[in-house]
Amino acid sequence: MSPPEAWTIGRLLKWTTDFLKEHGADSPRLDAEVLLAAACGCQRIDLYARFDEVARDEPRAAFRELVRRRAEGAPVAYLVGKREFFSLPFRVGPDVLIPRPETETLVMAALERLKQRPAGAAPPLVADIGTGSGIVAVCLAKFGKARLIAVDISPAALDVARSNAATLGVADAIEFFGSDLFANVPSGRRFDVVASNPPYVSDAEIAALPRDVKDHEPHLALAAGPTGTAVIERLIPAAAERLVPGGWLAMEISPMIAERVVQLIAADGRFEPAGVRKDAAGRQRVVEARRRAD
Repeated sequence: MSPPEAWTIGRLLKWTTDFLKEHGADSPRLDAEVLLAAACGCQRIDLYARFDEVARDEPRAAFRELVRRRAEGAPVAYLVGKREFFSLPFRVGPDVLIPRPETETLVMAALERLKQRPAGAAPPLVADIGTGSGIVAVCLAKFGKARLIAVDISPAALDVARSNAATLGVADAIEFFGSDLFANVPSGRRFDVVASNPPYVSDAEIAALPRDVKDHEPHLALAAGPTGTAVIERLIPAAAERLVPGGWLAMEISPMIAERVVQLIAADGRFEPAGVRKDAAGRQRVVEARRRAD
């Protein structure tokens, strides 16, 4: 009788990729690599030099548990506790949405508006409404040299955002407020940019979301009523009240509601005609509008 085949790194990845594919994972190989790297305490790229190495019992047991939970639908980012965004490592957990590449379009739009400010002007003040894990606020503080007010209605989300701001070295540039939109933000604050990735998933769309999103990510940060615009309809007039003349509102949206959001901005009457930016996949993703001069 031949001895049993050893569980090398390469064999673990091959078996797990097939297993996760059978359980409906969209990116089974990537999931397997990220989870195994976490269990082994190394970088994912390091696995490629260790394919023939026999996995030790302790990391193999940890990996087995991570794979079991992934097969049950738990998102990989929550299992490893982090996700990269804008080339920065962000802590994430079930209290916040998992950062997605589409939101980089929002960050880049806000950065472009900040760069248009006159040379020698005072540091801009930006509001990040619905900050979640803090990805937008942190990136604008770090790369836009801006001062930020980061707002979220969820205390648990604010804890995650504060942690990320501290870890990534911009805590001194960001004030955090537990607030529904601007309700608890001091009334005298006026902003050069209001950026937001608000909830924009309609009630009908919630039921059709992938299992790892629908069953694990916070519905508070996703659901936005029958049309997907319940929060946006309140945010537009609130932002108009808080923007300086010539300031910019930039919101991430679903491509399906882009036309409706443009109409809502026009109906407010305090903004110049809105424009829509496409994300890397060519989908309408960010609506921008400039506050008219009073």
